[in-house]
Amino acid sequence: MAQAMARTGEKESFAALLEESLGTAESLEGSVVKGRVVSVENDMVTIDVGLKSEGRVALKEFAVAGQPPEMKAGDTVEVYLERMEDKNGEAVLSREKAKREEAWALLEKSFQDQTRVTGVIFGRVKGGFTVDLSGAVAFLPGSQVDIRPVRDISPLLGTPQPFQILKMDRSRGNIVVSRRAVLEESRAEARSELVANLKEGQVLQGVVKNITDYGAFVDLGGVDGLLHVTDIAWRRINHPSEALQIGQTVTVQVIRFNPETQRISLGMKQLEADPWEGVEAKYPVSSRFKGRVTNITDYGAFVELEPGIEGLVHVSEMSWTKKNVHPGKIVSTSQEVEVMVLDVDPQKRRISLGLKQCLDNPWETFLDKFGPGTELEGEVKNITEFGLFVGLPGDIDGMVHMSDLDWNKSGEEAIAEYKKGDRVKVKVLDVDVEKERISLGIKQLANDPFEAATAGLKKNEVVTCTVTQVTDGGIEVTVGEGYTGFIRKSDLSRDRSEQRPDRFAVGEKVDAKVTQIDRGSRRISLSIKAREMEEEKQAMAEYGSSDSGASLGDILGAALKRKQQTGEE
Repeated sequence: MAQAMARTGEKESFAALLEESLGTAESLEGSVVKGRVVSVENDMVTIDVGLKSEGRVALKEFAVAGQPPEMKAGDTVEVYLERMEDKNGEAVLSREKAKREEAWALLEKSFQDQTRVTGVIFGRVKGGFTVDLSGAVAFLPGSQVDIRPVRDISPLLGTPQPFQILKMDRSRGNIVVSRRAVLEESRAEARSELVANLKEGQVLQGVVKNITDYGAFVDLGGVDGLLHVTDIAWRRINHPSEALQIGQTVTVQVIRFNPETQRISLGMKQLEADPWEGVEAKYPVSSRFKGRVTNITDYGAFVELEPGIEGLVHVSEMSWTKKNVHPGKIVSTSQEVEVMVLDVDPQKRRISLGLKQCLDNPWETFLDKFGPGTELEGEVKNITEFGLFVGLPGDIDGMVHMSDLDWNKSGEEAIAEYKKGDRVKVKVLDVDVEKERISLGIKQLANDPFEAATAGLKKNEVVTCTVTQVTDGGIEVTVGEGYTGFIRKSDLSRDRSEQRPDRFAVGEKVDAKVTQIDRGSRRISLSIKAREMEEEKQAMAEYGSSDSGASLGDILGAALKRKQQTGEE
């Protein structure tokens, strides 16, 4: 009986011990335990962790980033016990989870203390990258890689770097880290040091961070400065991208620095010699140079004579003949042209250039070839209220004034006979090179009929003319070959009572003295009164005077009788 009770007590004690042992083992699940390496075979490591069965772990789980694993029998390692045994009766162990558990404890402390941790970027995932934090895998968002976007991250892969933990969730196993936060902190320190020592005229190295239409922002190492487009180079730069690119390292000089706003203005051209120094000696007035067209505007074209030196060819100095044409129709960008220096202003950094001065003046050429008196043929280019414009050799125009169209017709009548496009013959009357004017004539191609008709006519000569029109102011007559003359009312008779136009009839012939031949108005002025007074004077001289006792009637009667006899003879 006693022996039976003893055996029963031993069974209960063994059961209790076994249950206690099993309970202790089960409590180890989900924790890190120490084990001894039993063997290393076929890339698997067999480990004894003091349980009834051993476990196996892949050899690669013991590898350190960038180094091959080195394991041998007898080594003591820490592993994570996932389960007491699997379907094969082996303990389920993990070295990676053990490292992760170890790392989590350190990472949580770093997260609480806001201290940096070291990790290695080893992979790419959607939206960012994976980072190994000494066994724990963290997520690095793409926006947290650097201060500015990084196109190629390959130089950062596999390299231990500092990171800042932004977020941790152990229950989900999530860790979010930032490399940018570390860089910004370092950048702030560098910025404070740089700003404290910054001064105008200082030469620094920087990296082009951003490019805009008006310039480029250069990172000086913690602080940005603006490099304006006009301070990149002495030569004309339309857009900063012509000379700079993002990521380029440049040497710049601090032009202006405002400590209050911390705005920094930078310059690159200030590190080079100013090409405008001694510009008057290099480009004397009236000298000719070749240059390249860099920019075209509505008012002219800019021509680069050398890097940093540009001059303006005003639209008025571009062509002798094309006056109202846009400069872009005369020259094109990047075209090489020959120009003449017209004026140099070093203070305003301006050079006035001329393009047409390097070409022959078409008016001088025309004058050399076709002087006054030359007869030419041309096309009517335009008709205005004061004359015709006729195209001439050398792509220039001459003008026929309406008064030079016809000898006999009025200007209005003569110009009405022409239309644009007509081919006409003209005579060169005058060439004014300075005013760029050429006077032409059409009527001058023929002799002036007025000159021919009045060639034998002299002033004070008495002629016989025919009345063609009677007006209130006098009578109009024809003289010689049909040229018009006029006798004013006051010149119709010596006696005032006879100075009546209505006593004359159209077609009646009268004798009158020529008092004026006006070749400008092409008119002849006559006077019956002057003829009568001259006849009276001659009669008085020939037949006596009233003082000798003869009456005026006797004298004039004798004179008329004498004239009649002479006429009969």
